[in-house]
Order: sequence, then structure tokens, then C-alpha cells
Amino acid sequence: MADVRITVKRITVHRDLMEQYENPIEHACGMKEGMVFVSHDGRIPEGMCDSAWEVMRPFAESLARGEGNFFDGWMRDPMSAMISCNDGFRPVSFYLELIRRPRNRTERCGSDGDRCSDRGPRNRSLRTSISAIPLRVHSVSNSMPSWPRRRSRDDMMLPS
Repeated sequence: MADVRITVKRITVHRDLMEQYENPIEHACGMKEGMVFVSHDGRIPEGMCDSAWEVMRPFAESLARGEGNFFDGWMRDPMSAMISCNDGFRPVSFYLELIRRPRNRTERCGSDGDRCSDRGPRNRSLRTSISAIPLRVHSVSNSMPSWPRRRSRDDMMLPS
């Protein structure tokens, strides 16, 4: 499974609804705009609000599995989603996006390949030493293998 980046995009506060319906709360939400979380393999990121995670979890898990295109083209990037938590007084909007990993050496290292981090001298010398090992080629025959072989009476040397 892949990783999913979760970014807090907007926090809305409905003060009129809070004054009319909500009991006073000292600390309702610790989210701040611009906060970024990473869900590894579809699991809840450290520091993520449990209530918000329950709403976004199905989307994060789907993205982590490489699935997307929610609601038939809802998002411009089909491997993303905009999800809000279920707090009616101060909803937080989260942008979920698949963290894409480079698939081949050119994408990882650039077209010249010289900037690639896995091409250090240690790895290069290891590759050279492995390629210097001679390979033994065995021929394949259609006969039965020579081992284990059942011995016959002719093979046994009996004293006369």
C-alpha cells in the first residue's frame, strides 16, 4: 500500500450556530490550516483527530490501495479527495492525495541518472564485485538425475 498526504486546507467557524446550540467547550479542535499528516498503509496518522479520521478513513484507504476517481470525476486529480470532518460548528476541510513514488530509474534519478542516490560508490563496487563472479552453466539432460540412485545387486560387491 502507498502513503497518503493529508493537508488541512480550511477551518470554518460558525459562531452563530455555536452561540445558539453548542455547550461551551475549552478545546474542541487542535487542527491548524497548513498542517500536514501522512497516512502510512491506510493507517491513522499520529496527531490526527479521531473523529475526522473516521470520516476520511475510507478515502485514505482507497487511495493507499491505488484506487481513486471518487464519485465519477469529482476531483481534478482522480487520486485525491477533499473531505471535511463532521463537526457542524467548526468543520475542517482536509485535502487527501496519493504520494506518488517514481516507477523507474529515469523518474527517480532524472534523465542523466547521475543524481541518483542509490548509485553511490559502495553500491557500484558491490555491483562490480558481483558481476566478476564466474557463473557455472549446467547442461540439462533428459535422463533421470544421478542422485539419489537406488543401488542394484550388480552395483554391490559381494565377497565370493
